Amino acid sequence: MKTKLLFPFFLFLFCLLTNAQTTGKYVLVIHGGAGGMDENMPDSLKQEYLSSLNKALEIGEQILASGGTSIDAVEKVINYLEDNPLFNAGKGAVLTSEGKAEMDAAIMSGKDLSCGSVTGIKKIKNPVSLARAVMEKSSHVFFSGEGAEKFAKEVGFKSVNPKYFSVENRYEIWLKEIKKKKKGTVGAVALDKNRNLAAATSTGGMSMKKPGRVGDAPIIGAGTYANNKTCAVSCTGWGEKFIKNTVAFNVSAMMEYKNMCLSDAVNEMIHKRLNQNDGGLIAIDKDGNFTLQFNTKSMLRGFLTSDGKKEVKIWGK
Repeated sequence: MKTKLLFPFFLFLFCLLTNAQTTGKYVLVIHGGAGGMDENMPDSLKQEYLSSLNKALEIGEQILASGGTSIDAVEKVINYLEDNPLFNAGKGAVLTSEGKAEMDAAIMSGKDLSCGSVTGIKKIKNPVSLARAVMEKSSHVFFSGEGAEKFAKEVGFKSVNPKYFSVENRYEIWLKEIKKKKKGTVGAVALDKNRNLAAATSTGGMSMKKPGRVGDAPIIGAGTYANNKTCAVSCTGWGEKFIKNTVAFNVSAMMEYKNMCLSDAVNEMIHKRLNQNDGGLIAIDKDGNFTLQFNTKSMLRGFLTSDGKKEVKIWGK
């Protein structure tokens, strides 16, 4: 009898606790690389970029609005950007000094700090999905080069011909460049309805980089970081600078140990620790506050929230 009386109480308590973890609120923020994009570019190209950013946001919104996870959202958003030749990731990756694409990616869950990274990828269409496989299907965090692609084969990824990544405009740029180095990356951070944060970053790296060079994107704490206690971060720019300053983790650390708000912590890293034209980052905190900051001329970026706010931009603050 007592058991029957207690059952409704425990059921009520379970529902109460479950609802406490679900806010119904979600946020998605993306970037397509920081740099010096020409404001006088043809309107048709400008609209292509803005349309692509909007499409990426729509993909993530479909997942988050239906109660999907932040980790699924950031992966699928990055998959779309990797398949879009406008961006320096996957299909549109810039080329090394030897005329080859070498890609890096990372993904991280703020729920339990699980993460996965890959670098030096030459034959896998969507490096961020391989990074997720490292996170979920291995006991390791970081795979590189041949080891990463061997692991990809073991877990069922299909290889593509390296020529897949050499889109015409990137090859023409490679032919013309001597010392000029272009920076660019794609990234996404999300907060889902269950208050879990996630971050993902994917890149072709620097144009004309030396073969084997690794930037900040796949390095957890430098270019990618997520922790439910604080925030989710994805960076873009001059990778070496972001590595030296451990930018992504330091944003989280300043929030956790110095009780700084997200905007102030990001401002400290982007505008005080880094130099002008080094890059930018996007970030969301555990309460759904977000910021998109950069010290370059431009940063392809966008955001959407569950209360209907949405914006994509290239220039301006």
